[in-house]
This record gives sequence, structure tokens and C-alpha cells, in this order.
Amino acid sequence: MVDHARSGSELMESDGRREASRPGPSQALSLARLVLRGLRKPPRVIVSRVAYEVRLHAERYVAPLRARRLDGRALLQRCGETDLDALWQRLAARPYPAHTTGIDPDAHRRLCPGDEEKLLKAAADALAHRVKILGPEAVDLGPRIDWLRDFRSGVAWPRGYMRDIAYVDAADASDVKLVWDLSRLQWLMPAGQAYLLSGDERYAEAVRDVLADWIEANPYAWSVNWSCTMEAALRVLSWTWFFRVFHASRAWADRGFRERFLCALYLHGDFTERHLELSDVNGNHCTADAAGLVFAGLFFGRGKDPARWLERGWSLLRGELPRQVYPDGVDFEASLAYHRLVAELFLLPALYRQACGLDVPADYRERLVAMARFTAAYSRPDGGTPLWGDADDARALPLGSQALTDHRYLVGLVGVAFGVPELRDASAGSRGEAFWLLGPAAAETLPDAATPPRPPGSAAFPDGGFYVMRNAADHVFVDCGPVGLAGRGGHGHNDCLSLEAMLDGVPLVTDCGAFVYTASFAERNRFRSTAFHNTPRIDGHEINRMHPDRLWTLQNDARPELRAFAAGPERDHFIGAHAGYSRLVSPVTPVRTIELDHMRHALVVHDSFEGSGRHRIEVPLHLAPGVAASVRSPGVVELSAAGRRFKLEWEPKQAWALEIGAGRVSPSYGVALPIVRLLWSREGPLEPPLTVRIAPEDAT
Repeated sequence: MVDHARSGSELMESDGRREASRPGPSQALSLARLVLRGLRKPPRVIVSRVAYEVRLHAERYVAPLRARRLDGRALLQRCGETDLDALWQRLAARPYPAHTTGIDPDAHRRLCPGDEEKLLKAAADALAHRVKILGPEAVDLGPRIDWLRDFRSGVAWPRGYMRDIAYVDAADASDVKLVWDLSRLQWLMPAGQAYLLSGDERYAEAVRDVLADWIEANPYAWSVNWSCTMEAALRVLSWTWFFRVFHASRAWADRGFRERFLCALYLHGDFTERHLELSDVNGNHCTADAAGLVFAGLFFGRGKDPARWLERGWSLLRGELPRQVYPDGVDFEASLAYHRLVAELFLLPALYRQACGLDVPADYRERLVAMARFTAAYSRPDGGTPLWGDADDARALPLGSQALTDHRYLVGLVGVAFGVPELRDASAGSRGEAFWLLGPAAAETLPDAATPPRPPGSAAFPDGGFYVMRNAADHVFVDCGPVGLAGRGGHGHNDCLSLEAMLDGVPLVTDCGAFVYTASFAERNRFRSTAFHNTPRIDGHEINRMHPDRLWTLQNDARPELRAFAAGPERDHFIGAHAGYSRLVSPVTPVRTIELDHMRHALVVHDSFEGSGRHRIEVPLHLAPGVAASVRSPGVVELSAAGRRFKLEWEPKQAWALEIGAGRVSPSYGVALPIVRLLWSREGPLEPPLTVRIAPEDAT
């Protein structure tokens, strides 16, 4: 969503969002708080911020003039051409990091069985303006898309200067992310793939019409779709891909459309450079901005502006990769969904440079390889991904037909792109991403559906603070890492010492996901709270303190501590603790021990508590969708799922009361499903500890 270290396009707001601009004392107080927080920034950041705000004020008057001046003639001058057709052909002849010519439908069917049917269905939906974005159901947008309206809440943002638009309002259910994701036009990409497979001009016409309509409805810097630089940068990626797909189509032959399209795309590069989201700590927004600059620079390829875009974007990516990604390959935002997005944002520009014959340094490639290794480790045997931290379904250039939460394709992409057999062989699932990005020869080198991949074994990622216990049938994912975004929270949750678990091939324990962002402040805070994670809660307090109105900020209270991790052929062993409750009058340190028995597919979770005094202790366990629970006898619960039965036991049963109640899980943005929630609780001294054991019914 927004880069919550501090989005470069926002006013000293720690969560990176502009508050609703309704007048009143509360707004004045909010502004005062923002200014005070801003004054605590380093001097260079304050100076940069002041200069940026002055420039933004000037942009109100300069931006429309700049857009009017960039007509076809000016574009040709900047690109070093004298004829639009010559420019069009030169751009079409340049390298590109995707497979967009000479598509063999038979090769696609052979390498990606079942994908064609899915693509054609998605393309038909795109032509009908029927989209499934950030929610459970497809929405029919009608023949003329309203680019400024949240199609769920009905709230629309006015056309106006981007800085004047208050796009977050706690008083309504609006979600600007729906408008932004719609304008990324990634939902339209299956129409491009269908065109490459069939040559049907209907797809080219439909995409042309949508692009022309978007350009007309969103003047440069003059709508909510320009309020976040990341959105303009991501459009650079999708629009350059559309050009590569449709440049030779009859539908795109009109000179007027060609001029409007290239001018609009050029202005996207210009806008991204002028409104880079920079701060003292940068996150995925800065990364997206930099990726957009690299794409714009390499796409146009000639002229002072593109050369500068490429240099600036690549310099940012090279500098940010080691800052944002730990040496063990974990993205520092403490979210697996954002780990995937950030990996794509660092990878695609590197692939573009390679396609153009430019260097990608070894240290850059090695850090991407580390990211892919972590992806391979956290991906479950069934292709699922733990619901860790925020997840808004974001992708950089989505081309595959795999499930949204299946990240395994990324492992294969990095393995093939950089020649790492270990990663190539660990890839699994759809080969569509590799086919459409790297070509059929690359996809051919990846395991097919009938070939079992070679998944990694148990692994520790101590820099990022994640620990994976796994074998061919079991997968336990444990968080003992920092809060995220250099201690500021960002997309991280109150989940220290929480876990997810699949035993003997059956997902049993899940995290609860993220659900929504600004559509509901209450739900946003609920899903990132301690109670919505599988970790102990003391006296009703949060692990890391939260402010209800600062949706991307957590206090850095927990400070995790790894005490032991060992992986062996028979069992894995983890011990971790955190300091989140050391601020209590009677401080408490939760200590969690987790063991996975590889032979019996058994999981043991032991919670003890260091400290003194009387406390209320709650230990929740959220069961995966489809898992039912029933009490069999005192201290014993039967879990049933996928035709299997598992036995859950706890002790001492006299000291810990169990409540079987209702919970919710959000498997993707905007979707919430009912689940069973187990909650052990007791009030009194910190002794005795709680031990929970889960194993298949037939385990000996």
C-alpha cells in the first residue's frame, strides 16, 4: 500500500497516508502532531521534506503546463527522433524482459497445461470490464469505467490536483486501494496474453480503448490515481508490456492514439522521478518507484530524461536492496506478501538490464537468490503461503495462472535467470510466469506438475527472525523477528512467537491475515492485533503498542530473542522469547518452545512465563479453514479436516481452561472467512506453563 516509513509524497505522516481533510479542531491537532513527529526527523530529512513541499506547491501550477507542452513534437525531440512511426518502430525493436513475440500456442499448452483456458476466461472478463480485485467476487464495472470511484463503497474522489485530494477518511468505508489497483490495469493483462495466443484484434481494440479512456479521465497529476507515486510507477511496468504486446496490431495503428499513449507513458516516467517516495527509511514504495524509473528509462532508451531515469532508478535499487533485504534473504517489512512483491520489484529491472546487455552486479544477484531461498523455505508443500503480516495481493507484473498465495514460481524464475540449479529444481506449480517472462526454453527447464520438486529442509533465517521446520509432509513456520520496517511497524503485525502449521499434509493452524486497510480502521487494527495471532497475550495488552489512527505504525516493544534452534533428522527444536510485556508493572517474558517430530508428524508447543505477580494469560490457536474441533474428553480435543483426524492434548488440564469459539481468517485482501479459534486462559501466578501437543490420530 503506502510506504509507511514515510511516503515521500505525504506530509510527515508516520504511516504514510494523508488524513481526511474535513475541517475542525481535530484536524488542526492532527496536523500539529504530524509537525512534531516531523521535527524529530534528522535535519537532512527535514530539509528535504521542506524542499519537497515547496516543489509540490509549485507543481499545482507547473504540472498542467508541463503536460500540455509534451505533445508529439516535443516527445520526438526528447527521444531524438523526427518521425512518430520511426520512434514507434525503434521502441518496438528494443529488448524487453518478457516473452511477447513468436508465441507458440502449442508450446504454451504443453508447458503450461490448463493455463490457456484460465487465460481466455480472464481475458473475456477483462473485455467485459468484469474485474475481481481485492475481494471475493467479480464486479461488473459497466461499459464506461469510473476510474475515480470505489466500486464497493460507492465513494468517489473528485478530479483535482493530487495533493488536494484526501483519499483516507475514517468516517466512511471507502478504500482508495480499489481505485489504485483498478488503475494498475493488471486485470487487463490476460487480454494481452490471449492476443498473443490467438492474434484476435478484439483484444487489442479493448485494451486500446481502456488505455485511451484512462488517459482522458486522469490528467497528469490531476486525479487520485496520481496521489501515490508507486501507482504511477507500477503503471509504467504494465503499460510498457501492453506496448510490446500490441504495438503491431491494427487497433494500435492510429497515429493519434500512438501519440497520446507514448506521451502519457513518458509523463509517467517524468512524474515518478519528480515525486520519488524517499525518506530516512525507505520501503516497497521507493522500490516500486525505482523499478518504474528503470523500466521507463530502458523502454525509451534514448535522450537525457530516459538516461537519467535509468541511472537514478538503478542507483536506488542497488542501494536499497541491501538495506531492505537482510543477508538471509528476508524482506525487512515482516510480511510474506510484501516479500514477494519486493522480490519482483528488484528482479524485473535486473532482467530488463540483462535483456539490454547491461551489467547486474554479483552482490545484487546473490541477494535475490537469498530472497528466493527464503521463498522456497516458507512455501508449503501444497503451494500455500503462511498469512504473515499484511497482504494486499500486490504484484509487479503478474503473468502466471497460479493461485494468488502460491509464491513458488518466484523460486524458479530466480533459479533460471541467474543459473542456480538448486532453486530451479525447488520450483513447483505453474510454469506460466517463466514462460511469459523468460520464454518457453526457460520454462522447459523447470519441473513439470508430474515431477516432484526438491523442497528445502528445515531452515533458520536469523536476520529476518523466521524459522521453518519442514519435511515432505509437515511445515511449521515460526516468527521470532523484529516488528518490521526498521522498528516502525509498517506491514508487520503483533505476531512475535506466533506460528502456522501443516501436519501430515493437512493445514491445521493459520495466522489470520490482514483483511483490509483504510476501509475500516477497526478491522485493520483488529487483524494486526495480538489476539488475532497464535501467540500468548498478557493482561489484555498488545505485544507492541498500537495507536488506533496510525494504521502502519507499531511501537518497537517486543524485541525478540532466539534462545535455541536446532534441526535434525528426527525432530526440530525452537526456543524463543520477547520483551513485549517488560513494560508492565509486573514484567513478564513469554518463552515459547516448539518441537516438530518428523517421524510422527507431531507438533508440541510449550509456553512458559518468566516474571512474578498475578496475571491473566491467554493463548490462542486459530485453526485453518475447514478444520473442525470437538472436545473428546478432559484435556483432549479432536481436530478433523480433509477426511483426517488429529488429536490435540494439553496439560495441565486443571490449570488451563479451554474455550472453543469463532474466529476469522483473511486469506486475501477484502476476504474474511469463519474459522474455529481455540483459546486457553488462566488468571493467577505465572506457573504452571501450558503444553499443547497435536498429532495424527494414528500416530504412535
